[in-house]
Amino acid sequence: MFSYVSLEHRVPEDHPLRALRALVDGILANMSTLFDQRYSPTGLPPIPPEQLLRALLLQILFTLQSERQFVEQLEFNPFHWFISLGMDDVVRVGTGVVATFPRESVQTRCDSTFF
Repeated sequence: MFSYVSLEHRVPEDHPLRALRALVDGILANMSTLFDQRYSPTGLPPIPPEQLLRALLLQILFTLQSERQFVEQLEFNPFHWFISLGMDDVVRVGTGVVATFPRESVQTRCDSTFF
């Protein structure tokens, strides 16, 4: 099936993720050069760290208990748009989040930072 409506137009103008995405875009733009320095030009292309961080943020904000729940919700919510994936892009963030951010370390860091 073909769709001529972009993801940008599918997300309502007053959706709360729009304001959050603008904030996150600014922060990650400043970190982009740092991320680029960390990766080797050889080998398989990595999952962009920006996508992993966006996925992790969504998982925390929407209290999704597992990466499987996150990937299921990815198909039905404006999460594709927030992570900067196209509708036909392969979702690789599910296993990437598990491998990159073990739950215990994220929980410990969040607890120590915010509480």
